[in-house]
Amino acid sequence: MTDPGENPRPSRRSIHEEGCIAAHALDILGERWTFLVMRELMFGPKRFGLIRAGLPGISASVLTQRLEGLEASGIVRRMLLPKPAEVQVYALTDVGLAARPVIEALCRWGVRMPGHDPTKFISPTSLMFSMMVMVDEDAARGLAVQAGFDLGRESFRGALVAGRWQVEPGPAEGDLVFAGSPNALAPVIYGPQPLAHWSGSETVRFSGDPALGQRFIDLFSLRRG
Repeated sequence: MTDPGENPRPSRRSIHEEGCIAAHALDILGERWTFLVMRELMFGPKRFGLIRAGLPGISASVLTQRLEGLEASGIVRRMLLPKPAEVQVYALTDVGLAARPVIEALCRWGVRMPGHDPTKFISPTSLMFSMMVMVDEDAARGLAVQAGFDLGRESFRGALVAGRWQVEPGPAEGDLVFAGSPNALAPVIYGPQPLAHWSGSETVRFSGDPALGQRFIDLFSLRRG
């Protein structure tokens, strides 16, 4: 029930014309690119150009439409970074961040379906997000490690905490540091080749204890079970 004192947001056009709450959610999030725009913002605010860099198939006009629609629904907000940057960025609201388990569930469901092609474009955020979802939590509880990822236009730092891979934007630093494009690093993380196979590679770089690095990447699998 809406509080009489609140100003309700304008109702959206219903695509499905159903009273089902799943249909209602899809009326809001079911347009093409919407979930992926939200994925790109899951780790923090981004400028328009950086969002688009993570979604190379989207046009500027469609991205603008999706951001406007998400903003109208209270899922995204615009904000101005403080000095000296003073640039406009887009960020998920608490309502938008609450959709994270839905995107995680889509990843877990999608990896079980045939036809997934990991050689297609992978954005820095999507690689970090997939690692967060595909970590073996039982095995990870026995390992404490911090890892950094230099992915070109974006860098991240993360840590294993109680079996979970927790990651945030920031300098690529830690016990282990991986550097390269997301598409180059995806097979390093997910195998099947061991970490030693990539020694001397021109496309990826690794620093840290190789044995610890191997234990770390062994925690991640595109499992289909």
